[in-house]
Amino acid sequence: METQTLHRGRLIDHIQLVVRDLEASRTFYSALFEVLELPLSGEGDDFFWLDELFVSTADSKAAAGRLTGRHHLAFQARDRAMVEAWHRAGLQAGGVDNGAPGERPYHPGYYAAFLLDPDGNNVEAVYHGEARNSADSVEVTFEA
Repeated sequence: METQTLHRGRLIDHIQLVVRDLEASRTFYSALFEVLELPLSGEGDDFFWLDELFVSTADSKAAAGRLTGRHHLAFQARDRAMVEAWHRAGLQAGGVDNGAPGERPYHPGYYAAFLLDPDGNNVEAVYHGEARNSADSVEVTFEA
């Protein structure tokens, strides 16, 4: 693994999901992250990762032979159209609808969609409304 540049500065450093069917999860999450304009970061025989999300089989060293339980993961979208495209892509890639795109009562402007992934995790794309970020992410470059 020769990653020399990472993007940091968000709340979570990384999350690992241990899944029953790695290929079904790779298809599902790759479709979602393509809409979010985040590429596949890397992969091996029993894992892949996208940005801060690591997905592996129970046979991977990090999994200790156990599947993870049900989780709720939320990904930031740039706008409402991205939330809608994300939802469509997830359905086409094997996800199950768990809440169509629409406004939610969490705060004014909260626009989200929900899907269940192949292992039953509740996955969300959310657009929080008009705002300005100081940066998309923090870039970290490792010294050799």
